[in-house]
Amino acid sequence: MAKVFITKYALTKGIIEKEVEIHSYRDGSKYAYVKGEFNGYKMTKDAFYNHENAIRKSEEMRLKKIASLKKQIAKLEKLSFKKL
Repeated sequence: MAKVFITKYALTKGIIEKEVEIHSYRDGSKYAYVKGEFNGYKMTKDAFYNHENAIRKSEEMRLKKIASLKKQIAKLEKLSFKKL
């Protein structure tokens, strides 16, 4: 068992600290599995050994979401409805 910091749902639930089992696969990928949960978390994408790396990834996700929402707002501001 290893302790990891899960960032997959960082924007809704925050960074979650869990005890997991790490499984390595032939292609070199590693996944973290929490006992009792169905899905795994890909290491270095959704889960990190180091809290600082988890924070860095969460900040990246937050900035990306803000940029996406700004694009949506700009699109909605340009939208207009004309009377038929």
